[in-house]
Amino acid sequence: MMNQINVVPYIDVMLVLLVIFMVAPQATPTGSIELPSVGQASQTPAKPIEVIVKADGKLALRDMESASPKETAVTRDTLISSVRELQAGDASRPLVVAGDKAVRYEEITRVVGALQNNGFTRIGLLVEQAGQSGRAER
Repeated sequence: MMNQINVVPYIDVMLVLLVIFMVAPQATPTGSIELPSVGQASQTPAKPIEVIVKADGKLALRDMESASPKETAVTRDTLISSVRELQAGDASRPLVVAGDKAVRYEEITRVVGALQNNGFTRIGLLVEQAGQSGRAER
């Protein structure tokens, strides 16, 4: 007769440990926290001003806050003054640079750099999600 290890006591101990680990977390008291309350937002966020860099390198602006946003052609020289006009004293309005995919990224960085050098801080890039066609996401 060969010597065999009796595993029944081992299984009993494992089951007892399993039950202990399953019951122990339920017995610990949960802490209560008081969450801060939130009132209504004071304002809706301002819609951005789009700075569009076209495939031929020309610039245009689109004010997304107007009832029917239209593109307005601008030159590099009038870009800053036109953006300031559209902001109308609300410097917190964000700017979004939308470049055609045929435009070199260097041109996009020049536009962003010009805006930053003139004190605009809320600048983003408009991109199209992979796998989508048509109008880009805002």
